[in-house]
Amino acid sequence: MSENNSLRKGRLILVVLILGLLLGAGWAQTESVPYSFCVQGGSQCLDGADPYTAGVVLDLKGNLYGTTYYGGDGRFNCGPGCGVVFKVTPEGKETVLYSFCKQNNCPDGAWPVAGLVFDQKGNLYGTTEYGGRPFGKACPTDGGCGVVFKLTPKGKETVLHKFCAHTKGDVCTDGAYPSAGLIIDQKGNLYGTTKTGGAIGGGVVFKLSPEGKETVLYSFCAQTNCADGADPEAGLIFDQKGNLYGTTRWGGAHNSRQGGGVVFKLSPEGKETVLYSFCAQTNCADGLQPRAGVVFDRKGNLYGTAGGGAYDGCYPGGSGCGVVFKLTPENRETVLYSFCAQGGDDCTDGANPAAGLIFDQKGDLYGTTGGGGDNNNGYCSYGGCGVVFKLTPKGKETVLHGFCAQGGCPDGAFPGAGLIFDQKGNLYGTTGNGGTYNRGVVFKLTPPSRVR
Repeated sequence: MSENNSLRKGRLILVVLILGLLLGAGWAQTESVPYSFCVQGGSQCLDGADPYTAGVVLDLKGNLYGTTYYGGDGRFNCGPGCGVVFKVTPEGKETVLYSFCKQNNCPDGAWPVAGLVFDQKGNLYGTTEYGGRPFGKACPTDGGCGVVFKLTPKGKETVLHKFCAHTKGDVCTDGAYPSAGLIIDQKGNLYGTTKTGGAIGGGVVFKLSPEGKETVLYSFCAQTNCADGADPEAGLIFDQKGNLYGTTRWGGAHNSRQGGGVVFKLSPEGKETVLYSFCAQTNCADGLQPRAGVVFDRKGNLYGTAGGGAYDGCYPGGSGCGVVFKLTPENRETVLYSFCAQGGDDCTDGANPAAGLIFDQKGDLYGTTGGGGDNNNGYCSYGGCGVVFKLTPKGKETVLHGFCAQGGCPDGAFPGAGLIFDQKGNLYGTTGNGGTYNRGVVFKLTPPSRVR
C-alpha cells in the first residue's frame, strides 16, 4: 500500500484536515482571532508567545494544536520561557499541554519553530530547534541542537531523539537544529530535516523509528559547491511510491549568492535527485531561497513558494519579493505569481512568503506572506504586516486579508506559517506578532456565506 493511501485510510484524526483541503472557500473572508497569546503571566507569557513559523493542526472535535517559540513556565537557559505546545478549543479556550525546558540545559527541548503532526492514537509529534543534548564543540549553541518529541493527549512528553548524538570533529553527523515539522508513514516512522549537521554539515533528511532509532537518509552538500542543495528549512511530503520531496534554502547549480536553493526528490533508498535549482534566470526571476516545502496536485505537479526572487527592493534588501512556483513532472518550472506586483514599495499584494501552500477542490492555492499588504497603522516598519492570499491555477491573485487592519494590529501581524481548512471551508493560521498583547495570535478566516 502506498504512503499517501495509508495515511488517508489509517489515520482518522487526519481526516478532518484532508477533507478540509478538498473544500472550497469564498474569495472574500472575514477575519477573527480565537486567541491572542501572552494573556497569562505578564512578560513571561505562561500561555505561550510568538508562534513565528508554526501553524496549527485540527482534531476531529475542531480543537487546534500548535507551538509557540517563547513563553511557558520553563525558564532554564531561556529567559522569557522556552516555548509551549498549546490547544485552543472552538470557543477560544487555550490550554498549555507542555512547557519546554523545565530542567537545566533543556533536555526536553527548547524553542520549537515548527508545527505538529498526529498519529492515529492522538499523540502529537514535533521538533524543537534547540535543547536536548548539552552543548559542546560540535553543538556550541546554549542548550543543545534540538530534539524530536512525542506528546500524549494528556501532555506527557517523551524525547525520541536528541540531535548531535554522533559527531565527527565539530559536525553533528546525525543532524542539528531542526526547524521544520514531521511527517509520519503507515508504520509510525517519522521523517524530517535539519538545517545543519550531517556528514558534510549541510543538513540532513532523517528517519526516526517509533522507538527513536534515527537513520540519516541523506546528507546535503555532498557535491561540489553544494549542487545537491544545502540547509533544508522545510518539511517533506511523500508520493505514492514512498519517495520524499522537499526544498533546501541554499545550494544548487547556480552558485551566485551561495546558490539559490533547490527542489529535491529522495528515493526510499536515499538516492537524491535535484529536480530544480533556483536562480537560473536573471535577477533570480524564477525564485530564490525557498524556506517552505512543496505540495502535489492530482497530476503530479509540485507547487511551492520562494521567499526571494523577481521584483527587487524587498527586505532583506535587494533579494526580491518572492514567488509562487509550479514544477511539472518533467522538471519544468513556471512562476505562477511574483509578489510585489502591486502597490509599489508597499507591496499591497504581499511580499516574501516563508510558508507552504494548500489547495481547495477547484485547484486554487492558499498561503501567507510575511510582509506586504495595504495596512500599516504605524506598526509595520516596511511594506505592510503580511497577507493571506488565494491564487488561481492561472495565476490570478486575491488578497483575502491584510494584517494590521487596525492600530496596534489586534488581528495579528507577520504570518510566517501555512494554513489549514476545516470542514466548513474556514481557514486557520498563526501570526508571530500582533494581537492584544503583541505576542501573536491564532486567526480564523470565514467565507462570507458563513458569517452571521
